[in-house]
Amino acid sequence: MRSTGTLGTALGAGALLIALVGCSSSTPVGAQSGPTLTTVPSSSAPASEEPEFDSPVPPEGQEVPAEKITASVPEGTPTTVWTEEDGTVLGAIGQEGGCTRASLEITEQTAQVVKVVLVETTPADQQVCTMDIRYPPLTAKLDAPLGDRQVELTTRQDTE
Repeated sequence: MRSTGTLGTALGAGALLIALVGCSSSTPVGAQSGPTLTTVPSSSAPASEEPEFDSPVPPEGQEVPAEKITASVPEGTPTTVWTEEDGTVLGAIGQEGGCTRASLEITEQTAQVVKVVLVETTPADQQVCTMDIRYPPLTAKLDAPLGDRQVELTTRQDTE
């Protein structure tokens, strides 16, 4: 009866060989078989411009005019700023990715200027993180409505 096991093994190996031969093709390695994917250069903006957002300013927000914003930020960082709640809440687009988290800090408020820092915080422990980039809307409460004050926008990298 031992020959039945050997026969079964031989039949299984034969079936596997037939399946492999049936799946092979005469197309040389590297040649395309099937639809061809054609790429076209995108008409997206250069990396030096702000990323595009469907609506960076929330419906209840009022965008701060660009001439009232001084931004000392890395190239490609969004510089959209808005106010909410009668000008007492300031909003901006942060940048975070993988394990990092974005936050907004108001560091100084005078009669002439509001200084704002977009902070990206990285955890102290080394983790495996994804390489995605997100642009969350961030807000912070002002002591008084923004009014005609200038906004100075900067960035900072922190570690927890």
